Amino acid sequence: MSINLTLLIVMGVLYACGIYLILERSLTRVLLGLMLLANATNLLILSTGGYAGLAPLFNKETASSEYNDPLPQALILTSIVISFAVTAFMLGIIYRTWALARQDEIQDDIEDRRVARTPSFDKEDDAIVPLETSEFAITPASPEDRAQPDATEKPNTVRTKEGGSQ
Repeated sequence: MSINLTLLIVMGVLYACGIYLILERSLTRVLLGLMLLANATNLLILSTGGYAGLAPLFNKETASSEYNDPLPQALILTSIVISFAVTAFMLGIIYRTWALARQDEIQDDIEDRRVARTPSFDKEDDAIVPLETSEFAITPASPEDRAQPDATEKPNTVRTKEGGSQ
């Protein structure tokens, strides 16, 4: 199978319509868009499979270059199964929303609108972090150091004279 312009145009139209339908607010249109995208992807995988050849059955007389590549066909079968599962799931969601709300369109939630209006600055999250983030406060070692709030613990060293003890 050779890639021709008609197949490329059909794939482009399917992708364009599928993306347009996915952006709609109706769940039924989203389902149709997903189905169009799945079919366009199947055509894309089929066209990348290359030229048509013999069946991929081993025969000593046939050269390996004459065989057809079975991988695109396996990928298409996998894609068909996945798209069927997604379609069934979306049909379940559509049925449930119709049974509960009697409407197919997704509405904006009040909470979503409130979150969209909130400013991006959060006092708690965006505050300046102090250098010391330990939950244990550092206490000064001596009373003079307590008078200085920036002081930290200092080891008490005893100075000795050369050649002996104090």
